[in-house]
Amino acid sequence: MNYLAHGYRFLDDPLFLAGTAVPDWLSVSDRQTRMRTRRIRERRNELKPTQQRIADGIAQHLSDDDVFHRLPEFAMLEAEIASRFRAHMPDRFDHRPGFLGHILTEMLLDAFITENDPAVLRRYYAALLDVDGVFVEGTVNQLAARMASRLAEFIDRFVAIEFLYDYLDNAKLLSRLNQVLRRVTLPPLDDSFESVLGDARQLLRVHGDSLLQGVVSA
Repeated sequence: MNYLAHGYRFLDDPLFLAGTAVPDWLSVSDRQTRMRTRRIRERRNELKPTQQRIADGIAQHLSDDDVFHRLPEFAMLEAEIASRFRAHMPDRFDHRPGFLGHILTEMLLDAFITENDPAVLRRYYAALLDVDGVFVEGTVNQLAARMASRLAEFIDRFVAIEFLYDYLDNAKLLSRLNQVLRRVTLPPLDDSFESVLGDARQLLRVHGDSLLQGVVSA
């Protein structure tokens, strides 16, 4: 799951909402910092009540990811989208198709949620405006084994840029995918892959509700 899929149910609780985004924020800002459910459980009672809301949001993210990645619908979509990429990548040693099948399913699920509720992203970003990035980083550093040092700065940039809107457009989504590929030192995609993104988007329109319901009902 990606940012919006983790958080769209919690827009009325900004601190909890921020917690649901923390593991994904850290994957960009402080990649060596990991959140673990066991450490959250062990240290939660040492936190202030407002910090506990962030910790509970992080735990929600970890729990939802565990459920989501075991859904049959997710496995099917991941494999199907990977196969669409593989058809354009004949090198059997190319690691990108499987990786792209995974992350594109998650990114397009965010787009699916937005297509079905056009106001949801505006509400999502508005809720995060009420969150202090320094406070979130301080809370994370009370829970993590390795300190984060760039998280607060990244939160501010995340809210200002509003890049989740880019997921609604295939050309902009391709640009975002290439940013991820470069970050993990894989070759970027050229414009010919926009057709694959369009096909994947149609798959999410068919199966998005089942994915979301599978998490909520777990």
